[in-house]
Amino acid sequence: MHNLVLGAMYFGTRTDEATSRQILDHFVDAGGTMIDTSNNYSFWEDPSGFGGQSEAVLGRWLAGHPGLREQLYISTKVGAQPLAPGGFPDNLEGLSPRAINESVQASLQRLGTDRIDLYWAHVEDRSVPLKDMMAAFGSLVENDTVGRVGCSNWPIWRVEQARQAARGWQGFTALQLMHSYLQPRPGAQVSWQPARFGCVTDQTLDYVDAQQLEVWAYSPLLKGGYTHPDRLGDAYDHEGNDRRLAGLDRVAAELDASRNQVVLAWLSGGEAPITPIVGVSTVAQLDEILEATKLTLSSDQRAGLDATA
Repeated sequence: MHNLVLGAMYFGTRTDEATSRQILDHFVDAGGTMIDTSNNYSFWEDPSGFGGQSEAVLGRWLAGHPGLREQLYISTKVGAQPLAPGGFPDNLEGLSPRAINESVQASLQRLGTDRIDLYWAHVEDRSVPLKDMMAAFGSLVENDTVGRVGCSNWPIWRVEQARQAARGWQGFTALQLMHSYLQPRPGAQVSWQPARFGCVTDQTLDYVDAQQLEVWAYSPLLKGGYTHPDRLGDAYDHEGNDRRLAGLDRVAAELDASRNQVVLAWLSGGEAPITPIVGVSTVAQLDEILEATKLTLSSDQRAGLDATA
């Protein structure tokens, strides 16, 4: 399967456990292997005000499928779990060595595994010296508790500082940021994410290409915005996106595909491939996404979409 990651954000909260299990079974049956979650998913949906429900659902599902864990690539995150109900974004666990070490053990227990393939520093924590933070992550890699480490929602200059602070190991090897074909107006507030969380930019792509890092893109389908443009909000209401949608529709008609499928093919099949993280709430939605992994854009179609973008 192409580099498509199943996002498990709402498993165990907005998406009930039975439906979550159906989606996971269908994903794996179709050849999917990569699953992304976080220790704080989804605190805003749960009456407790704390996350962990998604990891717990994944752990119970894995327990019911002996031997499957070895076939899967599981990523989870640390840093953004609230310390008290209503604590986001000002009262979080953060990225101190103690928080990293305690949280990884809790995630391993919920997931029912002894190793996390990719562990993300979920948000910045400028209260912790980078050398201490990276030493803690490095110990997890050295002990094979995690396979490698990435960072989510960090500005590029901080990513570089953190990589320089990683002594004796490679440091962050992947970035997770919001990215899609449609782009918000510069400086505009995207309704579903905090203002300090960034998006992929040309500078990001130039940096990751030079450093040979991966980019994992969350919200690649803009929370259903390609199907329901009214959900996009003012940040996406501009002439550039009108042109992009027209170009997207032309390619979709040529390929007899949906907008969503063309967007995912554009992201994952470029010169610098992006790994999309796609969350779904039904098996039917997953089927549409899986079809996108079979879609290949011609060089002319890609060039046309790139020129419009």
